[in-house]
Amino acid sequence: MTNHDTPDWSQIDTVCLDMDGTVLDLRFDNFFWLEEVPRHYAERNGLETGTALAELQHRIDAVRGTLDWYCVEYWSRELALDVVALKRAHRHHIRFLPGATRFLEHARSLGKRVLLTTNAHPATLAIKDQQVGLASRFDALISSHALGVPKEAREFWQRLASRESLAVETTLFVDDSALVIDAAVAAGVGWIYQVLQPDSTLPVASPRADVPGIQSLADLLAA
Repeated sequence: MTNHDTPDWSQIDTVCLDMDGTVLDLRFDNFFWLEEVPRHYAERNGLETGTALAELQHRIDAVRGTLDWYCVEYWSRELALDVVALKRAHRHHIRFLPGATRFLEHARSLGKRVLLTTNAHPATLAIKDQQVGLASRFDALISSHALGVPKEAREFWQRLASRESLAVETTLFVDDSALVIDAAVAAGVGWIYQVLQPDSTLPVASPRADVPGIQSLADLLAA
C-alpha cells in the first residue's frame, strides 16, 4: 500500500473493478492505440507514423471522457479502419496484471459480489473475455455503454446502483483513471483505490493525497 486506508472486508458487500489497467495489463491498449492504430492509419493515409500519431492524438483528445472515446464503432467510422478486426488480430497480447486473478479468487471466497465495471465498448469487452475468460471470474461484466454514461460521470454510479441493487457505501472500487476516481469519490463510494502501475512495462506513478494508491490488486491481498 502507498497510502493509509486498508479494506475492512466486514463492511464491504460488493467489489467493482475496472478492466484495463486494473484487472488487465494496460500495455495491450497502449500498444494498440499508440503503435498499431497509428501505423495502420499512416499506411492508409500516406502519412509518416509520427504525423499520424499527432493527428490521432488531437482527434482522441477532442472526445476524451465521453462514450465515443471508448467506442470502437465510432473510431472505425472516424478512421476508416476496422478497429474490432485489428483488436482481434492482436488479442494474444491481452493478459491479466500480476496478482489480479488471486485477488478475484480471494474476494469471491469471502462471499463478495464481484463486478467488472468498464468503459470498454461491448465488442472490446467480448474480445477480452474470449481471450482470458473474464466471465468465469466475475458475477457480471458491465460496460458503461449499456448504462449510457461513462464512468467519468457521477451518474454512472446512480445507474449502476439501480441496475445492480448495490449500495455505494458498502462497495469497494478500484480503477487507474484519475477522472473516474473523482466521479466515484463524488458519488460516495465507500472504499476506493487507484492502481498506480496500470501498464506493467511503465514506472509506478505517484499516489494522490485523497485516495489510497496500490501498485496492483495484490496489495489489497497483503492488506
